[in-house]
Amino acid sequence: MNNSMVETLIGAVVILIAGAFLAFAYNTPGMGKNSSGYLITAEFDNVEGVNVGSDIRMAGIKIGTVTAQSLNPENYQALISMSIDPAVQLTDDTSAKVTSEGLLGSKFISLEPGGSETKLANGGVITYTQGAVDIWSLISQAMFDKSGAKAPEAPKQAQ
Repeated sequence: MNNSMVETLIGAVVILIAGAFLAFAYNTPGMGKNSSGYLITAEFDNVEGVNVGSDIRMAGIKIGTVTAQSLNPENYQALISMSIDPAVQLTDDTSAKVTSEGLLGSKFISLEPGGSETKLANGGVITYTQGAVDIWSLISQAMFDKSGAKAPEAPKQAQ
């Protein structure tokens, strides 16, 4: 009888800890909540490694989150929807590129402000984009280049 009471108490403690963990995860910024920022979109040729919930950063500071991604059936570009902090007012000539934290780090979208005075409103579109660079394709292309191209010769000096 005493042994089953201890087991019941340990089970209750485990359930309470699991519940506290779930409550913490739900209330952590960006998790389980609708974002309160304004929405913008951008099209990229390659967004490999970017997922819903990935960071949107400017100058290394998180200013938003990827809220949705889909494939545009007309031009086969990746359409990314982003929620941006309302305190950050982007201009209509802002550029976006997919980048990573180091060589093998996680991917995020980096925004570079432009010089325009026209601000992007809710539903705005970033038109200047650069997709993800596939480092492994570049390495294999350099290693196994079958074009037979030789390095350019040095220019001949006039005598």
